Amino acid sequence: MSESESSLKARLNEDVKTALRAGEKRRLVVLRLILAAIKQREVDERIQLDDTQVLAVLDKMLKQRRDSLNQYQTAGRADLAAQESFEIDLIQSYMPAALSGAEIEALIAEAIQTSAAASLKDLGKVMALLKPKLQGRADLSQVSARAKSRLEAKS
Repeated sequence: MSESESSLKARLNEDVKTALRAGEKRRLVVLRLILAAIKQREVDERIQLDDTQVLAVLDKMLKQRRDSLNQYQTAGRADLAAQESFEIDLIQSYMPAALSGAEIEALIAEAIQTSAAASLKDLGKVMALLKPKLQGRADLSQVSARAKSRLEAKS
């Protein structure tokens, strides 16, 4: 493993080798998709992604697959929905454990206090503090809604 390679990328690369040796074609395809998305972002931004940035890529991939899953289920395409579910489960296995509602509320309260947020205008400051802590561990749109309601109650 090179100095600049994140532990998450290293784990993905090892899992590709394992899947290749075991002949797990379906798993291998998804793992290569993940690595391609990471590589694309690195090339586009001319950087080496760290674990936090890799989690952001995985989070984006999860969101896309959940949207697709809903569309496939609505359209009655069980075959495609099953593939999306498989991909979601595999990508999810690389994400950190999700936080509980109480843990999220505590982090929101801490961020509001730290940023001295007094009104809805300060939502951006609060989310800027929360995003690195919650990336991949909570749905940021739901967290934003919770923080927004907290700030509305404050003003």
